[in-house]
Amino acid sequence: MTDNIDWDAAYRQEEAPPWNIGEPQPEYATLIDQPGTVHDEVLDAGCGHAELSLALAARGHTVVGIDLSPTAISAATAAAAERGLTTATFAAADITALTGYDGRFATIFDSGLLHALPAEVRQNYLRAMRRAASPGAVFYILAFGTGAFPDHTGPGPTQFTEAELREIVSDCWHVDEIRPARLYATAVPHPLPGFLVTAHRAQ
Repeated sequence: MTDNIDWDAAYRQEEAPPWNIGEPQPEYATLIDQPGTVHDEVLDAGCGHAELSLALAARGHTVVGIDLSPTAISAATAAAAERGLTTATFAAADITALTGYDGRFATIFDSGLLHALPAEVRQNYLRAMRRAASPGAVFYILAFGTGAFPDHTGPGPTQFTEAELREIVSDCWHVDEIRPARLYATAVPHPLPGFLVTAHRAQ
């Protein structure tokens, strides 16, 4: 798990954090171009610099990006203004205790947030996302799989098995599909193994 990270400090560094690749994760870039996969309004959970939010807004979607880091939110807001994307808005908040958006979002994206959360707050997060979701909403989760960092020691992102992901997510959501996926980071020259979860909130 990832513990005791100062997320705002990570975004204040001169060099962008490794999970910020300057574009949406390729798995999501492909998905959002497929008809019927995205319905407004959209929540980008843990949006960071919000390349996914910006790509969605460029396609005409109404998007809210939420991140714990005020620095990341300022950068995302500035990027939206620079690109003339008026349907993307951003807010700094603790996504694991998100309130004020009850029943609002028809589509939710998690682009590498779940695997960065400590185990003790994962269910709080999944419940918060359910609370923010409209009936029938779709939830996409992109997370690292086992073997993503085989030589890593110490704190770091969780590397899930498919069974672990299914068990964790299904406590609050109906899991429709979990399939192998690839995640990218600037610090690693090759794609990393993971999973793409598709789930929905029951009516």
